[in-house]
Amino acid sequence: MFDIILNPFVTALTFLYSVLGNNVVLAIVVFTILIRLVTFPLTMQQQRSTKAMQELQPELKKLQKKYKDDKEKLSQEQMRLYKEHGVNPLGGCLPLIIQFPILIGLYQAILFALAASPLGLVNLSGRFLVPGLDHLVPLNNQWLGMNLAVSPTDNPQYALALPVIVVITTFIQSKMTVPATPPPDDEDKPNQAAAMTQSMTTIMPLMFGFFALSFSVGLSLYFIVSNLVGIAQYSLTGNGDIRRVFKLGSDDSPSKPAKKSKSGKTPKAKKAQ
Repeated sequence: MFDIILNPFVTALTFLYSVLGNNVVLAIVVFTILIRLVTFPLTMQQQRSTKAMQELQPELKKLQKKYKDDKEKLSQEQMRLYKEHGVNPLGGCLPLIIQFPILIGLYQAILFALAASPLGLVNLSGRFLVPGLDHLVPLNNQWLGMNLAVSPTDNPQYALALPVIVVITTFIQSKMTVPATPPPDDEDKPNQAAAMTQSMTTIMPLMFGFFALSFSVGLSLYFIVSNLVGIAQYSLTGNGDIRRVFKLGSDDSPSKPAKKSKSGKTPKAKKAQ
Protein backbone atom coordinates (compact mmCIF):
# COMPACT_ATOMS: atom_id res chain seq x y z
CA MET A 1 0.00 0.00 0.00
CA PHE A 2 2.76 2.45 0.95
CA ASP A 3 4.55 1.70 -2.34
CA ILE A 4 2.25 4.28 -3.96
CA ILE A 5 3.96 6.91 -1.81
CA LEU A 6 7.29 5.20 -1.16
CA ASN A 7 8.43 4.59 -4.76
CA PRO A 8 7.90 8.23 -5.91
CA PHE A 9 9.68 9.44 -2.77
CA VAL A 10 12.66 7.12 -3.32
CA THR A 11 12.82 8.19 -6.96
CA ALA A 12 12.66 11.91 -6.10
CA LEU A 13 15.27 11.61 -3.35
CA THR A 14 17.66 9.67 -5.60
CA PHE A 15 17.10 12.12 -8.48
CA LEU A 16 17.97 15.05 -6.21
CA TYR A 17 21.06 13.12 -5.12
CA SER A 18 22.13 12.85 -8.76
CA VAL A 19 21.65 16.55 -9.61
CA LEU A 20 23.18 17.84 -6.36
CA GLY A 21 26.63 16.37 -6.89
CA ASN A 22 25.94 13.00 -5.20
CA ASN A 23 25.53 14.77 -1.87
CA VAL A 24 22.98 12.75 0.10
CA VAL A 25 22.68 15.30 2.94
CA LEU A 26 21.90 18.11 0.51
CA ALA A 27 19.39 15.82 -1.21
CA ILE A 28 17.62 15.13 2.11
CA VAL A 29 17.57 18.85 2.95
CA VAL A 30 16.11 19.91 -0.41
CA PHE A 31 13.66 17.00 -0.43
CA THR A 32 12.44 17.87 3.09
CA ILE A 33 11.94 21.52 2.14
CA LEU A 34 9.90 20.49 -0.91
CA ILE A 35 7.72 18.19 1.20
CA ARG A 36 7.13 20.97 3.75
CA LEU A 37 6.12 23.38 0.99
CA VAL A 38 3.70 20.87 -0.54
CA THR A 39 2.06 20.04 2.81
CA PHE A 40 2.06 23.65 4.02
CA PRO A 41 -1.64 24.28 3.14
CA LEU A 42 -2.61 21.24 5.26
CA THR A 43 -0.48 22.49 8.12
CA MET A 44 -2.02 25.94 7.99
CA GLN A 45 -5.53 24.46 7.91
CA GLN A 46 -4.70 22.47 11.03
CA GLN A 47 -3.37 25.57 12.80
CA ARG A 48 -6.39 27.70 11.84
CA SER A 49 -8.75 25.02 13.12
CA THR A 50 -6.84 24.65 16.39
CA LYS A 51 -6.82 28.41 16.92
CA ALA A 52 -10.54 28.69 16.14
CA MET A 53 -11.38 25.93 18.60
CA GLN A 54 -9.28 27.69 21.23
CA GLU A 55 -11.16 30.95 20.69
CA LEU A 56 -14.49 29.16 21.12
CA GLN A 57 -13.56 27.68 24.49
CA PRO A 58 -15.25 30.43 26.58
CA GLU A 59 -18.53 29.94 24.68
CA LEU A 60 -18.26 26.17 24.95
CA LYS A 61 -17.74 26.41 28.71
CA LYS A 62 -20.87 28.54 29.01
CA LEU A 63 -22.86 25.93 27.12
CA GLN A 64 -21.47 23.17 29.33
CA LYS A 65 -22.62 25.01 32.44
CA LYS A 66 -26.03 25.85 30.97
CA TYR A 67 -26.83 22.35 29.71
CA LYS A 68 -24.84 20.25 32.16
CA ASP A 69 -27.91 18.10 32.86
CA ASP A 70 -28.99 17.71 29.22
CA LYS A 71 -26.26 16.04 27.16
CA GLU A 72 -28.37 15.87 24.01
CA LYS A 73 -29.18 19.57 24.10
CA LEU A 74 -25.54 20.36 24.86
CA SER A 75 -24.42 18.43 21.79
CA GLN A 76 -26.97 20.26 19.61
CA GLU A 77 -25.92 23.66 20.90
CA GLN A 78 -22.24 22.86 20.42
CA MET A 79 -22.83 21.85 16.80
CA ARG A 80 -24.85 25.04 16.30
CA LEU A 81 -21.96 27.08 17.69
CA TYR A 82 -19.48 25.34 15.41
CA LYS A 83 -21.70 25.93 12.37
CA GLU A 84 -22.31 29.56 13.31
CA HIS A 85 -18.56 30.28 13.46
CA GLY A 86 -17.66 28.03 10.51
CA VAL A 87 -15.53 25.72 12.63
CA ASN A 88 -15.05 22.02 11.93
CA PRO A 89 -14.24 20.25 15.24
CA LEU A 90 -12.35 17.60 13.25
CA GLY A 91 -10.48 20.19 11.19
CA GLY A 92 -7.36 19.86 13.32
CA CYS A 93 -7.26 16.07 12.95
CA LEU A 94 -7.93 15.57 9.25
CA PRO A 95 -4.72 17.28 8.02
CA LEU A 96 -2.72 15.11 10.44
CA ILE A 97 -4.42 11.96 9.13
CA ILE A 98 -3.59 12.98 5.56
CA GLN A 99 0.02 13.81 6.43
CA PHE A 100 0.62 10.59 8.40
CA PRO A 101 1.16 8.28 5.37
CA ILE A 102 3.35 10.98 3.82
CA LEU A 103 5.58 11.04 6.91
CA ILE A 104 5.77 7.23 7.01
CA GLY A 105 6.59 7.12 3.30
CA LEU A 106 9.27 9.78 3.71
CA TYR A 107 10.86 7.91 6.62
CA GLN A 108 10.88 4.66 4.62
CA ALA A 109 12.22 6.49 1.55
CA ILE A 110 15.23 7.75 3.52
CA LEU A 111 15.91 4.24 4.83
CA PHE A 112 15.62 2.65 1.38
CA ALA A 113 17.64 5.39 -0.34
CA LEU A 114 20.50 5.02 2.16
CA ALA A 115 20.34 1.20 1.84
CA ALA A 116 22.27 0.00 4.87
CA SER A 117 22.27 -3.68 3.80
CA PRO A 118 22.68 -5.75 0.57
CA LEU A 119 18.96 -6.58 0.73
CA GLY A 120 18.25 -2.86 0.94
CA LEU A 121 20.28 -2.29 -2.21
CA VAL A 122 18.25 -4.90 -4.07
CA ASN A 123 14.98 -3.35 -2.90
CA LEU A 124 16.20 0.13 -3.80
CA SER A 125 17.01 -0.65 -7.42
CA GLY A 126 13.50 -2.00 -8.00
CA ARG A 127 11.75 1.15 -6.78
CA PHE A 128 12.93 3.71 -9.31
CA LEU A 129 10.14 5.10 -11.48
CA VAL A 130 12.60 6.97 -13.71
CA PRO A 131 15.08 4.92 -15.76
CA GLY A 132 18.77 5.66 -15.45
CA LEU A 133 18.98 6.03 -11.68
CA ASP A 134 20.13 2.47 -11.02
CA HIS A 135 23.78 3.33 -11.67
CA LEU A 136 23.76 5.60 -8.60
CA VAL A 137 23.29 2.60 -6.29
CA PRO A 138 24.69 2.43 -3.67
CA LEU A 139 24.27 6.02 -2.53
CA ASN A 140 27.09 7.55 -0.49
CA ASN A 141 25.72 7.49 3.07
CA GLN A 142 28.79 8.94 4.82
CA TRP A 143 28.71 12.47 6.27
CA LEU A 144 31.15 14.07 8.71
CA GLY A 145 32.42 10.65 9.71
CA MET A 146 28.88 9.38 10.39
CA ASN A 147 26.96 6.61 8.65
CA LEU A 148 23.57 8.14 7.85
CA ALA A 149 21.97 4.70 7.48
CA VAL A 150 22.41 3.68 11.13
CA SER A 151 21.36 5.20 14.45
CA PRO A 152 23.37 7.82 16.39
CA THR A 153 24.26 5.17 19.00
CA ASP A 154 26.08 3.21 16.27
CA ASN A 155 28.01 6.27 15.15
CA PRO A 156 30.74 8.38 16.80
CA GLN A 157 29.65 9.97 20.09
CA TYR A 158 29.17 13.42 18.57
CA ALA A 159 26.27 11.98 16.56
CA LEU A 160 24.27 11.99 19.83
CA ALA A 161 24.04 15.77 19.45
CA LEU A 162 21.53 15.26 16.62
CA PRO A 163 18.70 13.83 18.80
CA VAL A 164 19.27 16.73 21.22
CA ILE A 165 18.86 19.23 18.37
CA VAL A 166 15.73 17.34 17.28
CA VAL A 167 14.23 17.76 20.77
CA ILE A 168 15.08 21.48 20.92
CA THR A 169 13.75 22.35 17.44
CA THR A 170 10.61 20.23 17.93
CA PHE A 171 9.94 21.99 21.24
CA ILE A 172 10.33 25.44 19.68
CA GLN A 173 8.04 24.56 16.77
CA SER A 174 5.44 23.05 19.12
CA LYS A 175 5.40 26.10 21.39
CA MET A 176 4.99 28.37 18.37
CA THR A 177 2.07 26.43 16.92
CA VAL A 178 0.07 25.73 20.08
CA PRO A 179 -2.28 28.67 20.73
CA ALA A 180 -1.78 30.54 23.98
CA THR A 181 -4.24 29.43 26.66
CA PRO A 182 -5.76 32.16 28.84
CA PRO A 183 -5.81 31.42 32.57
CA PRO A 184 -9.20 30.19 33.83
CA ASP A 185 -11.37 32.30 36.10
CA ASP A 186 -11.51 31.36 39.75
CA GLU A 187 -14.92 29.74 39.39
CA ASP A 188 -13.95 27.79 36.27
CA LYS A 189 -12.55 24.33 36.27
CA PRO A 190 -9.24 23.81 34.42
CA ASN A 191 -9.71 23.28 30.69
CA GLN A 192 -8.76 19.63 30.22
CA ALA A 193 -8.50 19.92 26.42
CA ALA A 194 -6.19 22.93 26.71
CA ALA A 195 -4.11 21.17 29.36
CA MET A 196 -3.74 18.14 27.10
CA THR A 197 -2.74 20.34 24.17
CA GLN A 198 -0.14 22.10 26.28
CA SER A 199 1.25 18.78 27.54
CA MET A 200 1.85 17.74 23.94
CA THR A 201 4.50 20.46 23.70
CA THR A 202 6.49 18.35 26.16
CA ILE A 203 5.56 14.86 24.96
CA MET A 204 6.11 15.45 21.23
CA PRO A 205 9.73 16.70 21.47
CA LEU A 206 10.67 13.78 23.72
CA MET A 207 8.96 11.30 21.40
CA PHE A 208 10.70 12.65 18.30
CA GLY A 209 13.98 12.72 20.20
CA PHE A 210 13.51 9.02 21.01
CA PHE A 211 12.82 8.28 17.32
CA ALA A 212 15.95 10.23 16.34
CA LEU A 213 18.02 8.28 18.86
CA SER A 214 16.65 4.89 17.80
CA PHE A 215 16.57 5.19 14.01
CA SER A 216 18.96 6.34 11.28
CA VAL A 217 20.91 9.59 11.40
CA GLY A 218 19.29 10.44 8.06
CA LEU A 219 15.93 10.61 9.84
CA SER A 220 17.42 12.99 12.43
CA LEU A 221 18.46 15.31 9.59
CA TYR A 222 14.92 15.18 8.21
CA PHE A 223 13.42 16.08 11.61
CA ILE A 224 15.83 18.98 12.14
CA VAL A 225 15.37 20.48 8.67
CA SER A 226 11.60 19.97 8.81
CA ASN A 227 11.39 21.72 12.20
CA LEU A 228 13.54 24.65 11.05
CA VAL A 229 11.45 25.10 7.91
CA GLY A 230 8.28 24.92 10.01
CA ILE A 231 9.60 27.57 12.42
CA ALA A 232 10.44 29.83 9.46
CA GLN A 233 7.03 29.28 7.85
CA TYR A 234 5.08 30.08 11.01
CA SER A 235 7.23 33.17 11.68
CA LEU A 236 6.93 34.56 8.14
CA THR A 237 3.16 34.05 7.96
CA GLY A 238 2.54 35.57 11.38
CA ASN A 239 0.97 32.35 12.70
CA GLY A 240 3.65 31.82 15.31
CA ASP A 241 5.53 34.01 17.71
CA ILE A 242 8.96 32.77 18.73
CA ARG A 243 9.05 35.33 21.55
CA ARG A 244 6.36 33.34 23.36
CA VAL A 245 8.66 30.29 23.31
CA PHE A 246 11.25 32.10 25.40
CA LYS A 247 8.60 33.96 27.43
CA LEU A 248 9.65 37.35 26.11
CA GLY A 249 6.03 38.38 25.76
CA SER A 250 3.95 39.20 22.69
CA ASP A 251 0.77 40.94 21.72
CA ASP A 252 -1.19 37.71 21.38
CA SER A 253 0.00 36.17 24.61
CA PRO A 254 -2.73 35.30 27.11
CA SER A 255 -3.55 38.09 29.46
CA LYS A 256 -4.81 37.96 32.98
CA PRO A 257 -8.54 38.31 33.57
CA ALA A 258 -9.67 41.93 33.41
CA LYS A 259 -10.16 43.57 36.76
CA LYS A 260 -13.61 44.77 37.63
CA SER A 261 -14.25 48.49 37.81
CA LYS A 262 -15.65 50.29 40.85
CA SER A 263 -19.15 49.76 39.48
CA GLY A 264 -18.54 46.01 39.61
CA LYS A 265 -18.62 45.58 35.85
CA THR A 266 -15.85 44.10 33.77
CA PRO A 267 -14.75 46.37 30.89
CA LYS A 268 -15.93 45.11 27.51
CA ALA A 269 -13.26 43.84 25.13
CA LYS A 270 -12.68 45.77 21.95
CA LYS A 271 -13.91 44.15 18.78
CA ALA A 272 -11.28 42.49 16.60
CA GLN A 273 -10.22 44.60 13.66
